[in-house]
Amino acid sequence: MHEQELPTALAADLESHFERLVELYQHRLYAFALRLIGNPHDAEEIIVDAMVRAYQALGQYDPGRIAALELRPWLYQITLNVFRNRVRGRRLPVVSYDQPEGPHLPEVPGDRSAQPEAALEQSELRDALATALATLPERERIAVTLGHIQGVAYADIAAILEQPVGTVKANVHRGVRRLRQVLSDDFAWR
Repeated sequence: MHEQELPTALAADLESHFERLVELYQHRLYAFALRLIGNPHDAEEIIVDAMVRAYQALGQYDPGRIAALELRPWLYQITLNVFRNRVRGRRLPVVSYDQPEGPHLPEVPGDRSAQPEAALEQSELRDALATALATLPERERIAVTLGHIQGVAYADIAAILEQPVGTVKANVHRGVRRLRQVLSDDFAWR
């Protein structure tokens, strides 16, 4: 069953098709949660809580509402809300992009990673990016993470964050500009 067919299937039989929803989205949502929280155990707990909340919500919705749902932004929004509730009043750790869980930063074109210097440079860049990303204000960090790391479209980010698309674009732009500034300062000697 394809992602586009899932809302209709869930509306017809939630019990039978919810497992498919979990299969389709758990890895993407886990990678998103991991990038936000920085701890694999906490990210797993966030995803479990998000899936429980999604199931409970779907159980209360009428079939027409379920069939009309845009599942991807709706699930990201639930995950983000669980994350925010969990970390309220708590300082977040620096997230490493070298962790095996979730997607990695894209590799530089060409096969330079076979060279030790290039591998070291890649590792330093990932660490610097993780540190710089952790310093961004939450609204920019989340927008940059969704847009550039998770590959979510601006319209979906706007739905997830309940913001106009223009605000999302501005937050991504400001976040990327801050990252470039920090990274150019860190790597100015190269």
